[in-house]
Amino acid sequence: MKKLLALLLAVMMILSFASCGDKKDEEKTQVDLGVIAPLTGSVAQYGTGVYNGVSLAVEEINAAGGILGKQIVIQKFDSKGSETEGVNAINALITNEVDAVIGAVISSVTAAIAPLADEAGMVVVTPTSTADTVTEGYDYVFRTCFADSFQGKLAARYADKLGKTKAAVLYISSDPYSAGLYEAFKAECAALNIELVSVQSTASKDDTDFTTQLTTIQATGVEFLYAPCYYSAIGSYIIPQARNAGYNGIVMGADGYDGVIPYMADPKSMYENVYFTNHYSKDDVNPVVQNFVKSYTDKFGADTLNSFAALGYDAVYMVKQAMEEANTTQDKEAIKAAMADINFSGVTGSFTLDETGTPQKTAALLGFKDGAEIFVESVGLE
Repeated sequence: MKKLLALLLAVMMILSFASCGDKKDEEKTQVDLGVIAPLTGSVAQYGTGVYNGVSLAVEEINAAGGILGKQIVIQKFDSKGSETEGVNAINALITNEVDAVIGAVISSVTAAIAPLADEAGMVVVTPTSTADTVTEGYDYVFRTCFADSFQGKLAARYADKLGKTKAAVLYISSDPYSAGLYEAFKAECAALNIELVSVQSTASKDDTDFTTQLTTIQATGVEFLYAPCYYSAIGSYIIPQARNAGYNGIVMGADGYDGVIPYMADPKSMYENVYFTNHYSKDDVNPVVQNFVKSYTDKFGADTLNSFAALGYDAVYMVKQAMEEANTTQDKEAIKAAMADINFSGVTGSFTLDETGTPQKTAALLGFKDGAEIFVESVGLE
């Protein structure tokens, strides 16, 4: 009898603990979403675009009833483009027990937070970190954007399509984004028998004088320059200095060129023959894209309407879809599993994720005409 009573008591205690756990889950009536983005600093235009896109998506989702009936509450942190600030932010969000994190924005910061998030079992979706390694080996880290290896290959294939057999490179050696793009471009050039006749670099993404490197490139006589740098350097320094050095050939880059228009110098004609791969085109006639463009510009204006805004927007909807498919806003293991198997369609395309958590999709090739961005064509590896 005593054994039976002890057994019943043990069962009651287990049920009581389980009930307490269920009650604790039910008591959390909101979805806490962390956001890590550079809202100040040299790449603030990117961070602002991402945060605005996230805010717009959250506003729409909350107005439609939230996720599984729960409203989303944002906890934002300014990384300032700094790895240290990013680490501080992810540690704070882990301590705060948020349900998922959108961020970081640039690859170096995401690379710093990824191992911490993975160890804590925190689902992270970076909208815009394109360096190949930021998601590799991490079960809880995903992205909305394609990877640098994809963009670097596309650039080399575009050079080949144009019949270029020689090319030059100018990249930022200390930056994982720029260096990763260069490595992918170099490898694909080798596969396509395109000779790199000059490879020039700069030490920091904050450098402003590229005259020496561009003069060296101009002396080689090449007509295709791959310069995977950021919008402010491209607009204010690299293109004007390249043209002043006498280089009038093609300059090509990646999504880091998005947002260059406010930084263009006069005459705007010097930016013709400048191209870049990007995650979408705001001129895409797809109603999903045009609805986003209208909603975003109505709320925030057009100055930060870049691919980073669209990717931030899509990242929130990816989290929403994963939580709904997992039927939970708090079970991170289940959310992670749903994210890994996601079949998503949004502003920046329709895609599944590969084994590294990276989308498989096409890119938009964009250029400039009369100081305005133009869509050239859709490009892929097929």
